[in-house]
Amino acid sequence: MVKAEDNKGTAEGNGNGVIVVKNLTKRFGNNIVLDNITLSIEKGKTTVVIGPSGCGKTVLIKNFIVLLRPNSGEIYFKDKRIDNLPDRELNKVRTHYGFLFQGGALFDSFNVAENIMFPITQHSRITDWRQAEDIVNAKLAMVGLDGFQNYYPAKLSGGQRKRVALARAIALNPEVILYDEPTTGLDPIRADIINELILKLQRELGVTTVVVTHDMTSAYKIADRIIMLHNGKIIADGDAEHIRNHPHPQVQQFINGQASEDDLAVLRASSDIAKAQFLPRDFEE
Repeated sequence: MVKAEDNKGTAEGNGNGVIVVKNLTKRFGNNIVLDNITLSIEKGKTTVVIGPSGCGKTVLIKNFIVLLRPNSGEIYFKDKRIDNLPDRELNKVRTHYGFLFQGGALFDSFNVAENIMFPITQHSRITDWRQAEDIVNAKLAMVGLDGFQNYYPAKLSGGQRKRVALARAIALNPEVILYDEPTTGLDPIRADIINELILKLQRELGVTTVVVTHDMTSAYKIADRIIMLHNGKIIADGDAEHIRNHPHPQVQQFINGQASEDDLAVLRASSDIAKAQFLPRDFEE
């Protein structure tokens, strides 16, 4: 892959992506989470968004689908502005997206088949229930869980719940799949299964993929492009090689999992035992 230049996605000349945001700002109260971001997501590619907790990664992808509306700026899907649409029109646009929430967000009172059927019943007028069942079976087969139709979420492992949620996310054959921390809480083997599924769906369905993650192993494996957010802005943008060798100290600190000197200074300063703290001998008889 040709090395990407930083801020390639922010250039006006790259505004022909399937998702485009222009001068996007999102704040909660006085806290600016996204600060005047302009970004284009290329069709059919996998874009990974990394950055420290609280930097706005999930807020960004929720703006992509207008689950959150920006305070200022514009959001486009396939050249159509969507951030100013009423909810009824937005619901039609959202059928082109699949969203895998961090915790899966399955309905506990629904079995697996009913969970996957939910978006179909919400957005389609079903006249042939056998065809709908075939869709459920096909989506489960794609994530390796055919045969689990009658299981309830409580009986599934964390990795299985993520895969059921992914089957639900692709129930309507979306053009874009948004993943929010898809490998969080999974052991390395189950996490790699999710990585392989992300690659499989991108390859076999030709979808555009956006993944929010802290998992650099996952990021390097699945990404065509990696974007890093820090303090509400994009500070790095490129392929895996470019990110690995990026000169920005915040990028290196994050991708190598290193605590900052400021963080370490706080820990060292608080290492003394407070005088009022109980000690084990205080409980000895």
